[in-house]
Amino acid sequence: MGGRLERTARRPRADALRNRERLLEAAKAVFSAGGPSASLETVARCAGVGIGTLYRHFPTREALFEAVYRYEVEHLVGLAEQLRTEAAPVDALRRWLRSNVEFVATKKGMSAALALAAKASPDLSAYSFDSLTRAVDGLLRRAVEAGEMRADISPEDLLRTLFGICYTHDQPGWQDKVLRLVDVFVDGLCRPSSSHP
Repeated sequence: MGGRLERTARRPRADALRNRERLLEAAKAVFSAGGPSASLETVARCAGVGIGTLYRHFPTREALFEAVYRYEVEHLVGLAEQLRTEAAPVDALRRWLRSNVEFVATKKGMSAALALAAKASPDLSAYSFDSLTRAVDGLLRRAVEAGEMRADISPEDLLRTLFGICYTHDQPGWQDKVLRLVDVFVDGLCRPSSSHP
């Protein structure tokens, strides 16, 4: 009985979990728009919580950056699973790749601080690349097995191409240009009858 009460006491309260989620969503938006110098006070204000609540969840700026980064990776992994059941094979892959552009925008906004977070947590880059590779592999294989996409490209090729396109564009409005190029890239991988109109 005492053990059960102790385990219950350790479980985070629902409002604490909601606050953490709000902080991660707010940080993602703030860092995407304002870069790594964006203030933590702005993040707390956007999340509708006090700065003390932010520091209780994330004691340092680097801890917040790492949490946002992992949160985004987990979101993309979950999205891949969702799209496999909700969308046609090529459309699922296209939508997933397009969602990654938003992830890269967040990552660009945190690049300097992420470098510090990566020093503290060396597995961060490997964790994200492995997780995203597995996620896109399922979508790519589904499109290939449906006969809608060429089979001579690997999930790693897809990710490297996507990130390469994103990081060579840094002018205002770069995301719209990259989204158009993602469509061109996916269309180029499709068998003729499966191309996006």
